[in-house]
Amino acid sequence: MAQPLAFVLNVPETPEDPEGQEPSPYDESEVHDSFHQLILEQSRWAAEEGLELQRREPGTGALGDSGSDRQALLGPEDAPAHSTATLRILASMPSRTIGRSRGAIISQYYNRTVKLRRRASRPELKAASRSARPSLRLYDLELDPMVLEEEEKRTLLVKELQGLPVAQRDHMLRGMPLSLAEKRHLREDSRSPRGKPRTQQGGRGLLSCCGQLRDGCILALHNLGLALLSGLQALKPWHYALKRIGGQFGSSVLSYFLFLKTLLAFNTLLMLLLLAFIVGVQAAFPPTPMGSVPAFTGLELLTGGGRFTHTVMYYGYYSNATLNQPCVPTLDGSQCTPEAGSLPYNMPLAYLFTMGVAFFITCITLVYSMSRSFGESYRVGSTSGVHAITVFCSWDYKVTQKWASRLQHDNIRTQLKELLAEWQQRQGHRSMCVWLRQVAVLGLVWLLYLGTTLGCAVAVYTFSELVIERPVSAEREGALLALPVVVGLINLGAPYLYRCLAALERHDSPVLEVYVAICRNLILKMVVLGILCYHWLGRRVGALKDQCWENFVGQELYRLMAMDFIFTLLDTLFGELVWRLIAEKKLQRGKPEFDIAGNVLELIYGQTLTWLGVLFSPLLPAMQIIKLLLLFYVKKTSLMANCQAPRRPWKASHMSTVFISLLCFPSFLGAAIFLCYAVWQVKPSSICGPFRTLNTMYEAGKVWAGRLEQAGPGVSWLPWLHRSLVENTFPVYLVSALLLAVIYLNIQVVKGQRKVICLLKEQISNEGEDKIFLIDKIQCVYERKERSRIGRTEAAVRPPALLIDDADAC
Repeated sequence: MAQPLAFVLNVPETPEDPEGQEPSPYDESEVHDSFHQLILEQSRWAAEEGLELQRREPGTGALGDSGSDRQALLGPEDAPAHSTATLRILASMPSRTIGRSRGAIISQYYNRTVKLRRRASRPELKAASRSARPSLRLYDLELDPMVLEEEEKRTLLVKELQGLPVAQRDHMLRGMPLSLAEKRHLREDSRSPRGKPRTQQGGRGLLSCCGQLRDGCILALHNLGLALLSGLQALKPWHYALKRIGGQFGSSVLSYFLFLKTLLAFNTLLMLLLLAFIVGVQAAFPPTPMGSVPAFTGLELLTGGGRFTHTVMYYGYYSNATLNQPCVPTLDGSQCTPEAGSLPYNMPLAYLFTMGVAFFITCITLVYSMSRSFGESYRVGSTSGVHAITVFCSWDYKVTQKWASRLQHDNIRTQLKELLAEWQQRQGHRSMCVWLRQVAVLGLVWLLYLGTTLGCAVAVYTFSELVIERPVSAEREGALLALPVVVGLINLGAPYLYRCLAALERHDSPVLEVYVAICRNLILKMVVLGILCYHWLGRRVGALKDQCWENFVGQELYRLMAMDFIFTLLDTLFGELVWRLIAEKKLQRGKPEFDIAGNVLELIYGQTLTWLGVLFSPLLPAMQIIKLLLLFYVKKTSLMANCQAPRRPWKASHMSTVFISLLCFPSFLGAAIFLCYAVWQVKPSSICGPFRTLNTMYEAGKVWAGRLEQAGPGVSWLPWLHRSLVENTFPVYLVSALLLAVIYLNIQVVKGQRKVICLLKEQISNEGEDKIFLIDKIQCVYERKERSRIGRTEAAVRPPALLIDDADAC
């Protein structure tokens, strides 16, 4: 069977072709049409001489004893020689005409400019001598001997371009399939030389000056637009830092910082809503203080109490009436009655609905981000061929600065390491004994892990009960940090223990190792948070009957966030810096690797605390934003100084999807259930907050609907809307079903796209096999005709059965 030809093509750059421009040889079909006439002429001339394509190196290609007109192309040593007819058909294929000859392109556009100018005085290139026509005989432009003829055609094209208007000339140059350098030279040559005396009339010179002025203004505006775009690109948060991290440490470490950036966007959106409708409004209409306000001592930064209790930081500061005139609550705690004609801004209703809308928008954003990330990560079914794409198509030729090129070089090198590590991992196989031993080790490690997690949960529950039995007085405010410190120590020490257990497992896949570590740390943190939620709503509400328990819960969550940030800094200092010094000085080992699983779980844990406490402390998202900003720079500095790239590179193609999914389902869903229980079931405090006179926070909507019914028939549709959308449970189930349907449909669409991609790849492979099959058939037919022509005398005496066998062989 004949093998495919090995062509050596020098394909020039293909510039962008905006919509609405004149058709250019950018598309393959248009290239085929534009070169069709040239190919026909070349084929006709070659047929007259008995030659289609010349060889780059001399060789023998005769068939049989007698010589023939068959010529061979440069290819592998075992590649067979093809006949003239086969080569003629191959030369007519559209894929063989793309980017072959720059002279053919210049010839085509010269003829087009002549048609545009409608000048019949100048001859077209088709009337020129054959030596001046573009040659398709050689494949490399460097080996083409007709340089002078090409320069002559180029000169003719420049003259024709000079006769066109400036706009039409630029339009034509943009559509040419030439390199940017060649286009730039053509544009410079087609312009009028500076300082040359003009022979035109004064009116023509005035028009030329106006045209130059217009071109200068357009160029200045274009440069200004490019500068603004580059400025907007630079305004993206941490743009250069993320590129540097991805190029130096790979996509696995980069996924942590991208996830941190995503959390920053979520908290910013949540904070804007709370500032606009709750915090800002209450700050504009502050309530009358009921007692003396304590002075700021500095301990509030850790405990969250003291002076912070009498600010918009916590739930108890917010009023339970309209906010357009001062209102002094009565001694019995009854609700204030605003005067007639006041601003109808009901603070309890605004507080409740703003929280609900904020969580609903966050839910929609999370689902959209998860579906989009899922589509981007799992759309492509396989990674076959991605190595060649990374090698040949990854370089950005617009990069001119040395530091940018070095950064891109590191990025491509890291990508290749990850792809090769992933490919080597798929090639490995295990024996049955190794697999059984691995299963036994995994079972033992998981038993140890579950026992450790159970012990941590019992410790947190026991200490929380001890705190309730021994209440802390107001003078000993620092003792309130005991429970957050215990929780922080567990969250700090348990991941190191799990890492030691993971060393016994010896996973072959770094991805699986990270996923297992994330799963174990996530279970621990969710169990601890579940115990704390029971401690707050199940135990603290009953123990703090005569106090503002909402403020206490908000302060507890603030203390947990503060301790989590402090322990994260300590872990960065001692867990990375000190360990690097010990590893380099004492153990003579390299720098430690960045713990992706532990750091990601710290982010999810902190975000869960924010969502749990936003009802009791509306400014908690602002604290989370400050924490994330500081954490980014601390982690980036520690990463560059104390960590090294993973020893086993791996491609984190699905890590962002996994992180968003964990943020949505265990974290956000758990916080939403906690807050829904607090709104619907728990009785609010009777001495503080916007819901102080109600049995539940949810009754604020019912009270507002009852007042609207008494106001008159003009607003009767609002109570009906409240009963239909809020009190009725059907819309909640409907929205939940719609969200699940959207997620399901998106998953099915992605699966369908992956299947279509696999079918298209298979079709492309079959198309290649079809070309090889057709070439072999053409060669076989030609050889049969050649044998019949050469051995005409022997064919006359051969039996018919042999002729039938020859036909079947093709």
